[in-house]
Amino acid sequence: MSATGRCHCGAVTWAAEGEPQHHAICHCEDCRRWSGAPMVGWIAWQEDQLTVEGATTCYHSSRHGTREFCSACGTGLFYRNPETLPGIVDIQSGTLDDPERLPPGAQIMVKERLGWAPGIADLPAFNAYPGMD
Repeated sequence: MSATGRCHCGAVTWAAEGEPQHHAICHCEDCRRWSGAPMVGWIAWQEDQLTVEGATTCYHSSRHGTREFCSACGTGLFYRNPETLPGIVDIQSGTLDDPERLPPGAQIMVKERLGWAPGIADLPAFNAYPGMD
């Protein structure tokens, strides 16, 4: 199995070979604040299975954690933490070229999940932005 992805502007592309280690939706506050989203999907491969092209900027978000984003458009891309995830690169799954093909298998850090998140499927749903069919 292989997968590819890119940032919003396309300046950074990535390709991964082999089976992913995991794919989970994270509810932690750290991911929320970094991404600006209420939850973030992370899919992971071994470091040696990943190829990256383009310029990224690193941000040390914690003592051992490093987050990388596109230097041009700011899209969040990669998370590395050699202390807790040795040899693994977590990739924001929203950057997958074919996100339907690799659905998440778990939710993590649910102890920090926003109180309204479990009911999100019950909210009214619109095919497009309301009023812009």
